[in-house]
Amino acid sequence: MYTAIQTAHSIFAYIVLALLFLASVNAITGLTGKRLFKDKDLRLSLFALIVSHLQLLLGIIIYFISPLGLKSMGQMSDSALRLTSLEHPLINIIAIVLITIGWSKHKKEESNNGKFKKIAVFYTLGLILILSRLPWSNWMN
Repeated sequence: MYTAIQTAHSIFAYIVLALLFLASVNAITGLTGKRLFKDKDLRLSLFALIVSHLQLLLGIIIYFISPLGLKSMGQMSDSALRLTSLEHPLINIIAIVLITIGWSKHKKEESNNGKFKKIAVFYTLGLILILSRLPWSNWMN
């Protein structure tokens, strides 16, 4: 079961990164181009939010069943274990919180420019945080 969830988490990561990137670029181009915030913009942002939350759920499950998660918390001197057991989960939770804040704030905005700005700022910050703490050595194998 662990292997299946780990594989799903790894594959799903590509989808999350792609959707967050697309939602961020879409919001930035919408902001700079002064476009109207249409249904396709809403759906792309919402889908990125939903997929990010699903990825977080898979990550939390893995954290509690993995030998590299909670069980390795006592070995903080090993940088690889520290990344997988502390840095990756903590930074990704913060990133998902930022993405969620961006979604919530965009809903309260009246202007198209304001909607794009909230999505652009918060989703891009979330994407940068996620990219900063990916366990690249584990992931690319």
